[in-house]
Amino acid sequence: MKLVMMLSSGLILLLLSACSSMQPILYPNTHFLSVGKEIAEQDINACEQLAKSAGAKEKSYGKSGDVASSTVMGAGVGAASGAAGGAVTGAAGTGSMVGAVSGAVWGLMRGLLYSKPSQPDRAYANFVNRCLQEKGYEVTGWQ
Repeated sequence: MKLVMMLSSGLILLLLSACSSMQPILYPNTHFLSVGKEIAEQDINACEQLAKSAGAKEKSYGKSGDVASSTVMGAGVGAASGAAGGAVTGAAGTGSMVGAVSGAVWGLMRGLLYSKPSQPDRAYANFVNRCLQEKGYEVTGWQ
């Protein structure tokens, strides 16, 4: 049972790290160099808040859905495999539980490593880009 709790905690931490948001990448033009990175970060945050208050959604939820479905599918396959293996040894319940946890971890890792990186919502990115441009920055992309 301790193993299940430890694996579940690790799974939650990995899911949270997968949900980090993308940020605009600024070209180091004259304005950026004159204000510095700290002020540029504050301007990015202000533009992001302005975009959200205007109703733009920050994320396009493609990757999180892919990761979640991969995790669930891994858990299901792992549970079935563990139950089958456990039935042979007389411990189908334990085998199913261990299989489900290991399958979920495998599915999560597969989803995180092999799904396409999520992109910010187009309207949100356009709003933030324009806001930053009006402040004197040049956005080269998002990551």
